[in-house]
Amino acid sequence: MRRIVSGSSFEEQIGYARAVVDGDRVHVSGTTGFDYATMTIADGVVEQARQALRNIEAALTEAGSSLADVVRVRYLLPDRADFEPCWPLLRETFGAVRPAATMLVCGLADPRMRIEIEVDARVSLPS
Repeated sequence: MRRIVSGSSFEEQIGYARAVVDGDRVHVSGTTGFDYATMTIADGVVEQARQALRNIEAALTEAGSSLADVVRVRYLLPDRADFEPCWPLLRETFGAVRPAATMLVCGLADPRMRIEIEVDARVSLPS
């Protein structure tokens, strides 16, 4: 098993890894729209989703995987009305991949967070 950290202060404070590679599977923790380099977060839900996907993509790349290898995605939002504005971005990212998906309405750790995304993926196989 291999653990991947992103440099997020949350990982250190709470005690988790951004992703865990277990055999040919990659499990990416719930990821929000924080830019981990600056620990800032945009106000808008679509920009937060875009940054969360960038963060997820970076973890997947380090794991030897990619967004094209995602088999399961979970979207967590405090406000269900924020989900539909994200659909074009999510379709752009996962439309060809078609992973299994779930959207849940729930509270998030910080009131600035408007979306959290968690994925499971396969490690890319050599072609």
